[in-house]
Amino acid sequence: MIVIGGGPVGENAAARTAAGGLRTAVVEAERLGGECSYWACMPSKALLRPGHALAAARRVPGVPVGERLDAAQVLKRRNAFTSDWDDTGQVEWAEGAGLTVVRGRGRLAGERRVDVDGRVLTAAKAVVVCTGSVPRVPSLPGLSDVPYWTSREATSAQEAPSSLVVLGGGVVGVEMAQAWARLGSDVTLVVSGERPLPRFEAFAGDLVADGLREDGVRLVTGVKATGVSTSDGTVSLRLSDDTSVSGAHLLIATGRQPATFDLGVEQFGFTAGEALDVDDTGRVSGVDWLYAAGDVTGRALLTHQGKYAARAVGTAIVTGATDPEPWTAPVATADHTAVPQVVFTDPEVASVGWSEAEAREAGLDIRVVDLDIAVAGSSLHADGYRGKARMIVDERKRTLVGVTFCGPDVAELLHAATIAIVGGVTVDRLWHAVPAYPTISEVWLRLLEAYGL
Repeated sequence: MIVIGGGPVGENAAARTAAGGLRTAVVEAERLGGECSYWACMPSKALLRPGHALAAARRVPGVPVGERLDAAQVLKRRNAFTSDWDDTGQVEWAEGAGLTVVRGRGRLAGERRVDVDGRVLTAAKAVVVCTGSVPRVPSLPGLSDVPYWTSREATSAQEAPSSLVVLGGGVVGVEMAQAWARLGSDVTLVVSGERPLPRFEAFAGDLVADGLREDGVRLVTGVKATGVSTSDGTVSLRLSDDTSVSGAHLLIATGRQPATFDLGVEQFGFTAGEALDVDDTGRVSGVDWLYAAGDVTGRALLTHQGKYAARAVGTAIVTGATDPEPWTAPVATADHTAVPQVVFTDPEVASVGWSEAEAREAGLDIRVVDLDIAVAGSSLHADGYRGKARMIVDERKRTLVGVTFCGPDVAELLHAATIAIVGGVTVDRLWHAVPAYPTISEVWLRLLEAYGL
């Protein structure tokens, strides 16, 4: 088998097939470990965590804390998490797992054939595309003439910028705005809607906006960018209300798109830059030997979901499955209705399943339960703890179809919600899952009480 793309998704697919007895090659053009290890998940969270720890300490009287973060030490620790962008350790792991690492850019070159910079590899079994996604850059007048950051530069910068303009209020935008603001940068966040995080419940976006403002981030909402220019080292972003914002750097955080460019997908009826359509085993539509997993499929652009899909793909290839069974139920559930996600801002946002709007659009008979997170555990956790929780119940089945938490350190509540949704646990049964006292998890009891149990 040949895997194109050696990020976490490709590594999981390859490890699965190697463990199943297939000789497996992983083709990687940059660093084994991919975007997550070097420019996304790990470095971004390493930048955010010290600020969260300092903020948490300040919320508990009696803890002596300094006035500012030591930016140099934060960046040094971030560099350690990326191994200084050296993938030697990842390569050693791969080779130890029985994988053959092939350096170079892989491109589909025919049936079961992959061209790697002129060298053609042929797979007897299958080819799996795990090339991930790349930043989606808007067509803005002047942008091509202005140096700008994407998520890669934002997570790998070696010093805090004096000022930073962030265009885009999604996950990358809010996380990087807060990280750099807490490291001393003057940050302006430009959001086209009325609040950041538009794909989440509105209350989550509002609470995150409040948190950003408390950290000194200037939020400019309800406007779109119309052009970019630069002068004397300053980048200016023109806005649709005839104003402009300026900074030493501009971060474009306007989403991502599948990395299917220069991959040869056109010969199989697909369009470069668009997702590869797959079934629930990861088999690409219309090509019986080609599979894909992760961001490149457009299903759920999250590392953990991609790794999950990669394991299903690997199992399907090893067993020779030609239809989605026995993965239909778990994969369909996880990919389509039970995707967990955390936004690692302060406050954190943790959600799984459908939002209220999505559940209603799906035609479900639902009941929505909203609560402030105000339990003994939260009051002990921080003075003035502010947080909210929402539970969405399918009234016909009496099971959960969506849960959202927003507040300091709520990420660790999320897996319980994911288990409840994936497992189809009824609220009547969930009532007997007694939360420990005094923890923030006691919010589960309050949600069920508010539901009427």
